[in-house]
Amino acid sequence: MAAPALPPLPPQLKSIQHHLRTAQELDKREPVVAYYCRLYAMQTGMKIDSKTPECRKFLSKLMDQLEAMKKQFGDNEAITQEIVGSAHVENYALKMFLYADNEDRAGQFHKNMIKSFYTASLLIDVLTVFGELSEENAQHRKYARWKAAYIHNCLKNGETPQPGPIGMEGESFADAEREEAGSSSVHSGTAPSSSSSTYEANNIPTSNYTGIHIPPGAHAPANTPAEVPHNTGVTSNTIQPAPQNIPLVDPSLYSAQSTGEVRLTPEDFARAQKYCKYAGSALQYEDVSTAVQNLQKALKLLITGRE
Repeated sequence: MAAPALPPLPPQLKSIQHHLRTAQELDKREPVVAYYCRLYAMQTGMKIDSKTPECRKFLSKLMDQLEAMKKQFGDNEAITQEIVGSAHVENYALKMFLYADNEDRAGQFHKNMIKSFYTASLLIDVLTVFGELSEENAQHRKYARWKAAYIHNCLKNGETPQPGPIGMEGESFADAEREEAGSSSVHSGTAPSSSSSTYEANNIPTSNYTGIHIPPGAHAPANTPAEVPHNTGVTSNTIQPAPQNIPLVDPSLYSAQSTGEVRLTPEDFARAQKYCKYAGSALQYEDVSTAVQNLQKALKLLITGRE
């Protein structure tokens, strides 16, 4: 079922154009993530300007798109239950981040990995639909956005980027916006007619990243390359799924038994449920490591009452 078409994006709402474009790119292969991208754009747009006629018209049509998607995927738990939806979006964002981080640390610099870094940062924006970002996700967002800008500008200037976290000031996407405007090489799908096919220049961090702790991309889930943006004009070799480091099961969990004195609170049950949902979502991406870690957290909480 095709979503209702959107009118041209008003200039006041320019900051949500890339989230909407990401939604269009993911409509077929990741409709749940596409739904939440639009929901984020809707909520953000309402805060920016919901009173002027052109903004009100645009946001009304966007709301129609969301309603149509809700009807189409109304039996999907990731749409009807926020905790499942949050886990689904977070796992997909992490998947994009780790793919780009893998490529970066291997010295494989190309438009696909730049796009993956930046898309990961957009999807972490979307997680604010479910509440405040964790410190780890906020750090990943800043790092991914900065890395995308840094590598893009290095390639543009004929320089070789340095892989991994380095001491480097944040770069601007202003040149990228002018260069990519009107081009369809980076973004597939049709964006609202008034938006340009570019990276977002806002909120590029200027922090120094010498000591930042970003996990190595060796834990990237299998099948990650299948989700890499296509039609970028970049030809690369087929990437094999990265080997996964499966965490050891905590031996204490084999012998741990509830003493009968452990009293779990409603919050404990909610956290255990969250870990189980995260594990289930991770398994959709064949990410065994993340699934095992979350299941162990849930089991320990239920047995001991502690995390």
